[in-house]
Amino acid sequence: MPRPSHLILIALAAAALYLYALACDNTLLGLLVKPIPVLALIAWLSTTPATPYRRWIMLGLAFSVLGDILLAIPRDLFVFGLAAFLCAHLAYLRGYCSLTQRPAYPSLALALLVGGSLFGLLASHGLGPLLIPVALYALAIGCMLWRALACGGVAALGACAFVFSDSLIGIDRFVSPFAAAQYLIILLYWLGQWLIAASVIRAPSSEPLTQSGTRELGSC
Repeated sequence: MPRPSHLILIALAAAALYLYALACDNTLLGLLVKPIPVLALIAWLSTTPATPYRRWIMLGLAFSVLGDILLAIPRDLFVFGLAAFLCAHLAYLRGYCSLTQRPAYPSLALALLVGGSLFGLLASHGLGPLLIPVALYALAIGCMLWRALACGGVAALGACAFVFSDSLIGIDRFVSPFAAAQYLIILLYWLGQWLIAASVIRAPSSEPLTQSGTRELGSC
């Protein structure tokens, strides 16, 4: 297994190559290198102590790799890529719920505002047959954002960056395409994934038992 420092170099090199592929419109190079930064995160987390939270985050990263590949293939596989990232968000959601289940009503209100506003914006421009898939996706990312904000710390920052990246995808595809979209989307996406992966290091390694014998859920 490469050292963490080597994995960082591999991820940075792959990220630079992918940005170069975008600039040169080199589809094959982009397909080959796009999954590498997230694969490097999975390899890095595999060297950390095993916890239920780490398992869910690694599963989310694995689904993200699948989504990366599907969206990089030069065919219209948007729905399949959406499904892969939906599974990633659900895995992250489950991971965050393993850390804390406090209601966090202000976080819920903010997540509802973000998810509802984004879906309303996209729906107002006509989603056609994608209306239901996009609605389900918006619900999933809203729930994921809520629980990430309830955890706080780098988990919340990572979720915010990921949701911002997803929002730009929707705006660029359904509302108003803009030149810098691909670059902003991928940079925010990588930032979000890195912060979410980093939250594993800061998460509690185990949950103490309460007097009733149930797990006492902490925060990250």
